[in-house]
Amino acid sequence: MLELLHVPCCVMDLIQLVLLVVILILGLICLIVKITTKPFPNIENFEQEKTFRISKSGSELKDFPSLDSPASVNLSVIVPAYNEELRLPKMLDECLEFLEARKSSYEVIIVDDGSKDTTSEVALGYVDKYGSEKVRVLTLAKNRGKGGAVRMGMLKARGENLLFADADGATTFEDLVKLEENLTKIEVDGQGIICGSRAHLEDESIASRTIIRTILMYGFHACVWIFAVKTVKDTQCGFKLIKRKTAQIVFKTLHIERWAFDVEMLKIAEMLCLPIGEMSVRWCEIEGSKLNPLVDAVKMFRDIALLWLRYTIGAWKLPVKQE
Repeated sequence: MLELLHVPCCVMDLIQLVLLVVILILGLICLIVKITTKPFPNIENFEQEKTFRISKSGSELKDFPSLDSPASVNLSVIVPAYNEELRLPKMLDECLEFLEARKSSYEVIIVDDGSKDTTSEVALGYVDKYGSEKVRVLTLAKNRGKGGAVRMGMLKARGENLLFADADGATTFEDLVKLEENLTKIEVDGQGIICGSRAHLEDESIASRTIIRTILMYGFHACVWIFAVKTVKDTQCGFKLIKRKTAQIVFKTLHIERWAFDVEMLKIAEMLCLPIGEMSVRWCEIEGSKLNPLVDAVKMFRDIALLWLRYTIGAWKLPVKQE
């Protein structure tokens, strides 16, 4: 009977011991992360990434400008591309036809993210057609990931407004007009981000997805909301318009270079109280996606959890907001 009376005490002792061990492990993880993490990213810029070719057949090179320089065109379109020789032409045809019909100045920068196919050569064909003042190709020395490719293109852009758009052409380019109009409405002191969104298509997409992909989608959205971004429903749509001053802040601070880079970019903007908006866009599924739903979902969950931890413990630092 006395032994039974001691059981609750033993259980409480065990619970306390487990909690102590968990706290110690978490503390050790935080300490290791803090010690091994650099507060700001080390952005590599290889020699071949400092210049662009002015024609497909010629060897003449010109230096890329810097994002720190004053804007010299109205719009820069950054197109990250990895092994996109097949899908890229359709996207560029639609994009350039639309931009040519407008009166405002523009440039399109195709960032070849270390492709193994002829992505750069395909893109250079558009340099010959439209000229290097309007189309430029940045061929990265090594594969960085989508976020790394977008960052490198942004850092060499001339636009007052900067759009990054996926090479698959899944988003209708005419929707840029809606993003521009809404960016004007939310802009404060030259700062702002407008995100294209597919949230209004969610019910339709769920109907065509497997149960596993639907569970992963809801899990990812929950993870993003809990650990990172609360102002944007669809953080992953590859169609975002950014003011130059905002790009100068977020892309020099961005650490994540793979698929979850959008989440970190928006988290930085939220923490700095920069204006953020979301606008529905037309979107359709394009064959040829390089995402593995299960493997890449696990990587994204990991990146988002570590993102939250590093900013929470101060291992990653916020930039000084530019005036």
